[in-house]
This record gives sequence, structure tokens and C-alpha cells, in this order.
Amino acid sequence: MDNSVYQNPLITRYASKTMSENFSDKKRFALWRKLWIALAESEMELGLNISQSQIDEMKMYADDINFEVAEKYEREVRHDVMAHVHAFGDQAKSAMPIIHLGATSCFVDCNSELIIINDALEIIKNKLVNVMDKLRSFALKYKDMPTLGFTHLQPAQLTTVGKRATLWLQDLTMDYGNLVNLQSALKLRGVKGTTGTQASFMELFEGDENKVKELEKRVVDKLGYKGVYGVTGQTYPRKFDYNVLCVLSQIAQSAYKFSNDIRILQNMKEIEEPFEKSQIGSSAMAYKRNPMRSERMGSLARFVISLPVNCAMTAGTQWFERTLDDSANRRIVNAQAFLALDGILNIYMNVSENLVVYDKVIAKHISAELPFMATENIMMECVKAGGNRQELHERIRVLSMQAGKNVKENGKENNLIELIKADKMFAPVHGKLDEILDASKFTGRAPSQTVEFIENEVDPILKSNSAVLGQKGDVKI
Repeated sequence: MDNSVYQNPLITRYASKTMSENFSDKKRFALWRKLWIALAESEMELGLNISQSQIDEMKMYADDINFEVAEKYEREVRHDVMAHVHAFGDQAKSAMPIIHLGATSCFVDCNSELIIINDALEIIKNKLVNVMDKLRSFALKYKDMPTLGFTHLQPAQLTTVGKRATLWLQDLTMDYGNLVNLQSALKLRGVKGTTGTQASFMELFEGDENKVKELEKRVVDKLGYKGVYGVTGQTYPRKFDYNVLCVLSQIAQSAYKFSNDIRILQNMKEIEEPFEKSQIGSSAMAYKRNPMRSERMGSLARFVISLPVNCAMTAGTQWFERTLDDSANRRIVNAQAFLALDGILNIYMNVSENLVVYDKVIAKHISAELPFMATENIMMECVKAGGNRQELHERIRVLSMQAGKNVKENGKENNLIELIKADKMFAPVHGKLDEILDASKFTGRAPSQTVEFIENEVDPILKSNSAVLGQKGDVKI
């Protein structure tokens, strides 16, 4: 690493090698050559004056990219595609006259970009289902463990630790559906020519439209795709980039929500993200256990969430058949969105697989709030024994105010149950309070909801992706 120049932290710190390689020049330019070979081979098959020996020579150098030669040409001609045409031609000399025949730069640029995006989406999908698999295990393990629910970040009715995890899972199932729909809609630009009219190919095939249509079909088939845009300008529709970034943003939103929940739970000392033996939480406060993984997830998520508007502006400013002000922007935005989300999912896998649950702290927090939540149950039991509902309501209101004052003004424990035990009006329930205050009776259908949701909505997704499960979250730093 050259430490004298800026290094992109998405590469050096966050993204996986797999995702970094997917957006590498090596892959991009190898795809360009694959496209040129598919084009020339299809043109030969349809009767143009191209020989098999020329095709064979191109295939010989398909992955042997002479980067330095291409860089030298680009400094001279100021055109990246033509630089690589010349560099490829320097190697496959007999094929030089027919490389890029009839094509525009976007034949290689747009089609390769769409293939790279599709491959990147597959990487993201594989990591997404692995996060889901880890949260599934966590949810089932803790489906019965009561915990305080929170609305407005204030204590509310009880839920369970596992049921809360299904909320994170549900976000991801929605994201998965959107990602799969996006993949199913992905098409290549195909073989369209300079402004999308296929005029150059009509010239090559002497006005034979059927051969031009067959040329496009054959090229796309050779690349392993079926879908192709029926019409384009010079590029594929830049609205597709916006659709991609929206899906990536949605996954980032889900991760952001999870990371914030974990940060709050860690503050409450109920659940913690993994903290390694030699990890330092603070340079000054040696005792600290900062949720740095979750914080990093949130930090990267903000970046991804911010990017769709950039793509929206690019899509909206493509004048007529295209402008080139998209090019430099897209080199940055598309790749970095995927690299950042890849980093987020690496952390998400790591955290979700290694969450630490402190059941005694959770129980302590429940005990501090449950007496207030149980007042309705206590009152109803007394009514069953012959008590007056209105009188009981007023009395329990007064005792609740006393207990609340004891907590807030005196800094003491919630003593509502002690006050109830000392009050003769509530004598009918004095022997039943432990049963009434059983936290598991306040979680409703949370345990069964957890099981049903996983069986009905999560397991089918995991089953269809079983071959890629088992990944680990690699956190570099």
C-alpha cells in the first residue's frame, strides 16, 4: 500500500475482497473483451467477413489484459474504450480490423456495467440471507424470553427478545423481495449502436433487419442473459441505476434500524454486540465497551441511504439520447454504494451471530415496570372477589402515584407491590401476586408469532438459498 496517497477506506477497511474484485479493472476489462469476442463471433456466424482464426486469437488474449499498454494509449487518445481496443489489437493482431466492429463505446461499457451490477446484487443477496439465517437462530433461541417493549422509547407492554428480532427479520424479508424483483427485471443494453437505432449494424448487414435482431440475440445469449432493452439511447436507462440504489438504500435502512436498537440495548446493558478480549473501547476511559460495530453500521448506512438522490439527478439530466456527465459520477456512486453495503452486511453477520444477552438485567428492568402494567389484572381479580371496581381503581391510582414518586424523586425501587400487599383493600390477591406478576403472561402471542413468522416467511427464503448459507462476517478492524 502506498501510504503517501489517499486510500479508499471502503477497500482498505470495510468491503470484502469478493466485492472489491467485482468492481476491479481486471473484471471490467475482461468483460469488455468477452463482449468484443461475442460480437465478432456472432457477426461471423451471420456472414460477415470474419475468420475463426481471428476469433481464436481474440480468445487467446481474453484474460491476458495488457494494462500498461492500455494506459499508454489512453493518455494519447483520451478515450478509455479505444485505448483498450488498440491494446487488445496489439495482442490479437489479426483481429485488430474487426474488434468493436459496428459498436459504440457503450456496447462494452453499459453491458459490462450491467453484468457487474448483477453479480454485485448476487453477492449482496447471499450476505443478506446469511444475516437472516443468523437472526432466525437468535429469534428462536429467545422467543420465550420476556423483555420490555418500547414505544416512543418509553416502557410499554412486554414482548420477547426473540419477537423483537423478528422485526429486524421482517425488514430483511421485504428487502429480499425487492432485491429479487430487481434482479428479475435486469436486462442488458444489447447491441444497439451509437444512438440506439442499430444503424451501423443495418449498414453492416446491408439492411437485413432480421440479421441485426439475430445478432443482438446471439450476443446476449453468449453472455448468459435473455433480457435486453427493446429501445435505448446511447446508454441503458439510467433510471435503472436509481432502482438499484433504492434497493441498496432499503437494505441499509434495515441495517441502520438494527444497529440503533443494539446501541440502545447495549446502553441499557440488556444486549451487547461482541467485544473481543483485547478490544479497546476508549483511549481515555479504559472501562468502556463501546458498540463500535453497530456504530460503524450506522455510519456506512447513512452514506448508502444518501446516494439514490444522486442517481435520480443523473437519470433526470440525460438529455435526449445521452450526455457524458453521468460517466465520472457513476464510476464513483455505483461501485461505492455496493462496497459500503457489503461492509455493512459483513458487520451485520458478525454482530447478529455473536450477540450477548444479559437475562438478569432484562428481568430486573421488567420487575421495575411490570407492577404498573399488572394493575389492571390485580384490580380485576379483586373485582371477581366482590370488590368495587371504581373504588379499587382510585386506590390503585393513589398507590401507583406513591410508587412513581418513590422511583423518580427518591431514586428508589418501584415499591407498588409492597404498597398493595400492605393495603387491606387488595387482600383477595395477596396470595396470588407472584402468579399475577409472571412476566410470561404479559407477552401475548409473541412466542408463537415468532415461530409462525419464521416458518411461513423466513424459512422458504432460506431454503431456496441453502447452498450459500454458512458465511461468516469478516470484520477487518
